[in-house]
Amino acid sequence: MSLYLEIAQRNAVLNTMAQLIDAERNTILEVNKKDLEAYNGDDLAMYDRLKVDDAKIDGMILSLQQLAGQEDPLGLERFNFTHENGMHVSNKTAPFGTVLIIYESRPDVTIEAAAIAFKSGNKILLKGGKESLQSNLVLVNFWHKSLEQHGISKDWVTYLEFNREQTQAFLEKPTQKLDLIVPRGGEKLIAFTKKHATCPVIVSGRGNNFLYVHPKADLKKAMSIILNAKTTKISACNALDKVLVDSELPNKEAFIKDLIAELKAKKVEILVDNSLAKTEGTSEITGEESWFEEFLDYKILIGEVGSTEEAIEKINTYGGGHSAVIVTEEGPEADLFMNSVDSAAVYHNVSTRFTDGGQFGLGGELAISTDKLHQRGPIGLQHLVTNKWYVKGDGQIR
Repeated sequence: MSLYLEIAQRNAVLNTMAQLIDAERNTILEVNKKDLEAYNGDDLAMYDRLKVDDAKIDGMILSLQQLAGQEDPLGLERFNFTHENGMHVSNKTAPFGTVLIIYESRPDVTIEAAAIAFKSGNKILLKGGKESLQSNLVLVNFWHKSLEQHGISKDWVTYLEFNREQTQAFLEKPTQKLDLIVPRGGEKLIAFTKKHATCPVIVSGRGNNFLYVHPKADLKKAMSIILNAKTTKISACNALDKVLVDSELPNKEAFIKDLIAELKAKKVEILVDNSLAKTEGTSEITGEESWFEEFLDYKILIGEVGSTEEAIEKINTYGGGHSAVIVTEEGPEADLFMNSVDSAAVYHNVSTRFTDGGQFGLGGELAISTDKLHQRGPIGLQHLVTNKWYVKGDGQIR
């Protein structure tokens, strides 16, 4: 198998994939229906991620088409230097090599995440969850058809049909070259991968996102942003989990009452800290564990803070390092918040639901990293590369 594919080859495979998925739309829906019928869990977020509908298929197709239209991320010069002896030194982007994506429930990862890794010149290993096995196998078959149609080995995309024990053994002692692992799923999957992996892991997927309502907030904006961030897609890692209301907020009691009513109308369970313990229609938390929790459910925790600084401290203590929002009409306070909160994405008067590679102009994402190396936040095509030094001379010795 060739270790390098030209950009024209990579783009041709992606375009063929887009055509195949569109043509086989009904096959995908039928097979996914079998996975849904076989799923016997009660995890709402897992079920939502497992389900494939026409909108998700449209998203897969669009992602493939957009990636095929993007510039080649490989071979881009990042640095150059001419030595005093005439030797020319440059640094260029290069593929990682082999990327393993371990994921739960989401068949669209088999297309969108794999396509980003493939466009970046990497060989792909996919390890999906048993709940989406039939959907994943159909989609991997499309990869193989597309690769072979263009005379490329189907080994560029491999599906690992492993159980938990086999996966652990592979992570600890890979039977083939492995350069990078990206786990896409809940905290248990991420912890499992980090514990057993013997190569770099990009941590992705955990949210636990906070929103702070400052005393100078536009309450109409605050209400709209909270409802959007909490209720539009509970299974997303960019969904909202915690709301901090400033104790000096004008009309605070009325705002909280209206917020609770709006959330309840959308079937959201409301938890509160002891500062709001007597608020009707809520349940008081008994310890601090709930502040650390990512809900991935119709559930939200509302608390009270005394200042922007206290909100920042609370978010940096309990937040997942993913996304955080301040709602305020006061620019300097927004700047203080955004510069001080330790999250991959910080927002001023905007819903957390925009933390997404497509929404950030990246044309899709492999993952949303909460690590600080080597890339933080949405990891797009241009980030899924490493680098290499090129040194050219004419017999120079040191």
